[in-house]
Amino acid sequence: MATTPTRTLTHRPGIIRRARRNRIAYAFIAPAVLMMLLVHVIPSVQGIYMSLLDLRQATLRQYLGAPSVGLEHYQDIITGFFSGRGGANIRGLSQATRNALWFTIWLNVGTIGLGLVLALLLNRKFRGRGLARTLILLPWVVPSFVAGLIWRFVWLQRGGLANQILVDWLGIVDQPIRWLLLENTRWALLIPAIWRSVPFTALLLLAGLQVIPQDLYEAARVDGANAWHRFRYITLPLLKPSLAITLMFGIVFNLFGFGPFNIATSMFGSTNHGKYAELVVPAIARQTFSNQLYGYGAAASVLVMTLAMVFVILWYRVFRDTLRAE
Repeated sequence: MATTPTRTLTHRPGIIRRARRNRIAYAFIAPAVLMMLLVHVIPSVQGIYMSLLDLRQATLRQYLGAPSVGLEHYQDIITGFFSGRGGANIRGLSQATRNALWFTIWLNVGTIGLGLVLALLLNRKFRGRGLARTLILLPWVVPSFVAGLIWRFVWLQRGGLANQILVDWLGIVDQPIRWLLLENTRWALLIPAIWRSVPFTALLLLAGLQVIPQDLYEAARVDGANAWHRFRYITLPLLKPSLAITLMFGIVFNLFGFGPFNIATSMFGSTNHGKYAELVVPAIARQTFSNQLYGYGAAASVLVMTLAMVFVILWYRVFRDTLRAE
């Protein structure tokens, strides 16, 4: 008759004993945990609470003791966003959301496309490769405020470099284009943002290219694979982790963050970037502090934070296997 083996019961150390054993590790991570609490957790909790209050200019002295309105701010924002009705702030926020979606899609397409081309070129062996890799970083190291001033002179209707090329040199258009007015402001903001973001993307993708084993390319050449097949079946699959991280940064920074706010501010000469160049988070900040609607601004910020968290979770689920494979 088989006997059931007895399990050896081990005494698991208590919480106090484990804390004493790992006290050095806890001491090292304590400053980081404290900073996370002070910089992220506490302000986030306070922002969520403020979004439930009628906190505005008339009740600012009361601060966290302002009258409660429950979920009224959330209801107004969500209802106005989907119905197209609501106050000027709600309509402006809805327009800014559409602008941010358009801007983020085209920015990521342009940045990843150009960055991949530059990374492939810089990964090749040629004379002056080190100098080329250094020069490609210049747009990235230029302060964003200075970049906006540079592109402001590029987009001038009279005397600007863009119109001089299009009208005088190439003759593509007959009249100078007003780049900083109406719908043209979208392109006037998008192109400088791509110009400044491409170097960082190219650097990330170049780092990903350099860890791909060259033996794979040599074996593919022996098997008769051409350049396109090597790119499609070797480079792209092994570059997916770098592409995934680049995509996440591009979407979070531009759709859920300030994006090229400093570029737009110096290029347009104010924090009001117009109907077609206003993005979500800058619009929330401007509406909140200009109109002193702090409860409304807190609710809008919480919604953006929630959407950003949902996006990051979905992004990780989609690219989880790819990131683990790396």
